[in-house]
Amino acid sequence: MRVFEEKVSGRLALADRPDLQAALDYMRDGDMLAVQEVDRLGRSLLEGLIVLNDLFEQGYAVKVLEGIAAGEHTERSLILDLALALAEDRRRDIARKTKNGLEAARKRGRVGGRPRKVTDDLRRIIIARRDEDEQSIREIARATGVSVGAVHSVLAERAATGEPVSP
Repeated sequence: MRVFEEKVSGRLALADRPDLQAALDYMRDGDMLAVQEVDRLGRSLLEGLIVLNDLFEQGYAVKVLEGIAAGEHTERSLILDLALALAEDRRRDIARKTKNGLEAARKRGRVGGRPRKVTDDLRRIIIARRDEDEQSIREIARATGVSVGAVHSVLAERAATGEPVSP
């Protein structure tokens, strides 16, 4: 038995998923593709159905290890379709609840995301280094201990507010 682990998004067609394709290429007659849950084959009902159809048309069997569709499958069935539909509904529900939670937090004055690493003092240092020493963004990032992206954001924010930026 060999285990293939896919790191890319499930939002790709079968031909665009190299690890899944490698697993299929490795399989011999009588082998079965095992997936944790059927929703790992696609991020929506349609995508999952397309991948399943492709697999079954090419003669592959699929073994689902967990969930309501657990078992061995050689063709589409109502239970596979239902499992994919429920997974899509679950994802949609999670997205809706997340959005509602972020909106509620925003109304209370709380904003999600990572706390900013660039303080007002650090912002002044970045700007001063850029203006006075004419250092590159990479040099400033290295010297201040922040990412190149953070330095770039400070300088872009400064340019957006109309403050002059050194070349």
